[in-house]
Amino acid sequence: MRVAVVGLGTTGSHLARQLRRPDVEHLQLHDPDDSRVRSVRGALDRELTAETGPPTATDPPDVVVLASPTGTHLDTARKMLDAGSHIVSISDDPIEVEQLLALDPLAIERGRSVVVGAGFCPGLSEILARWAGDQLDRVAGISVATAGTGGPACARQHHRALKRESRDWRHGRWEVRRGGSGRDLAWFPDPIGARDTYLAALASPLILQRTYPEADRISARVAANRRDRLTIRLPMLRRPHLDGGPGGIRVEVRGRAGEAVETLVYGVMDHPSVAAGTVAAVVAIAAGRQLAPLGANGLAAWDEPVALLTELHRRGVRAATFTGQLALP
Repeated sequence: MRVAVVGLGTTGSHLARQLRRPDVEHLQLHDPDDSRVRSVRGALDRELTAETGPPTATDPPDVVVLASPTGTHLDTARKMLDAGSHIVSISDDPIEVEQLLALDPLAIERGRSVVVGAGFCPGLSEILARWAGDQLDRVAGISVATAGTGGPACARQHHRALKRESRDWRHGRWEVRRGGSGRDLAWFPDPIGARDTYLAALASPLILQRTYPEADRISARVAANRRDRLTIRLPMLRRPHLDGGPGGIRVEVRGRAGEAVETLVYGVMDHPSVAAGTVAAVVAIAAGRQLAPLGANGLAAWDEPVALLTELHRRGVRAATFTGQLALP
């Protein structure tokens, strides 16, 4: 299998290191920063053939993974999809995600897969939502919350998302609300714990609604502290960290199983950059093996979420189930 990785930031570097033999025989690396390319290439499996430079339509790889900053994915995705490559994008920008999903007719015509939002959130969050949804007869509501950021590009996107309008799915229509509003306390797996979360321009509702159009409500929030909210309308006041440290995902799915009303809550605690890179690598290998749905889809559209979670667990990304018991007087 030949795989090209475009973008070797914090997440892209982790992703490239997860693409190893025997799954991938040939890896192509591209980033504007040559020092990143040299660093990642030096850390790869020595038996893995690696080259540098952007993927080209004249010699397309089997899979192109787009891990560059948001806003740079669409043109490359369209060009390489038309050339015959499968596409995997980790973009979490709702505008770009919507544009990538619009490649569905071209992907079906080419017999290829465009996997959209294959990172932390969206990405791992959609796998958890699908896992929960498969256990219900009808999904009535989905709430996604995320905490933490990956590398500098992820931190900048987090800042932009908080000041842009959010879109929630409510009773058959999209409801637009102000970013940074809608405070809600969410409990993430330890050691993240309880965090205040807020509405923001997030892509998860857009992806999940395509899989669960019957749901009454689909929403997503992001954790933010007081400084984040005070500086929401300003440029970032300091340079982002190279890696934002530990983060978390909480996915709550409500619906019916038979006559019973059920609420399933799943979560993950990990470094977002590491988990996102691992998800993208696992998905890229699956796409190269023709295991991804044809067309442009998010990970909620995949029919085997347990298989994805099993492979992620093998690679160190572990999901948790929230359980509790109602204390009666």
